[in-house]
Amino acid sequence: MAIVERDILSAPERAPGFDAIGWVLRLAAAGVFVAVGVSKLRSDQFWVQMFAKIGFGHWFLYLTGALQVCGGLLFLIPRTRYLAALLAGGTMAGAIAAHLFLLGTGVGGAIIPFVLLVFVVAVALRQPA
Repeated sequence: MAIVERDILSAPERAPGFDAIGWVLRLAAAGVFVAVGVSKLRSDQFWVQMFAKIGFGHWFLYLTGALQVCGGLLFLIPRTRYLAALLAGGTMAGAIAAHLFLLGTGVGGAIIPFVLLVFVVAVALRQPA
């Protein structure tokens, strides 16, 4: 067992502090994905019509909603932010593909899912200052 000596006047090692910005970002991501996921699980008419155009059936609507709710809730646990980003970001990547190839809305329809995907990746990769 080695004893580490440190000069009394030297700067102390940096102790981890509270990451307020990280919490705000994770809370925002959680709020967005839980709200959107719950609206899908409640079968709001907007989502029912959109997923009918996709053509996979109601099970896909419920699966997507459940993945978004789980991803959103996992953002509330800092250690699970990568898993949260994988779940929530995966649904956004699927939404981008659906808008570009299945729904016929093109780039205009894919902008919001793309922005959310970039946001999710940024939140997951953020390192506290």
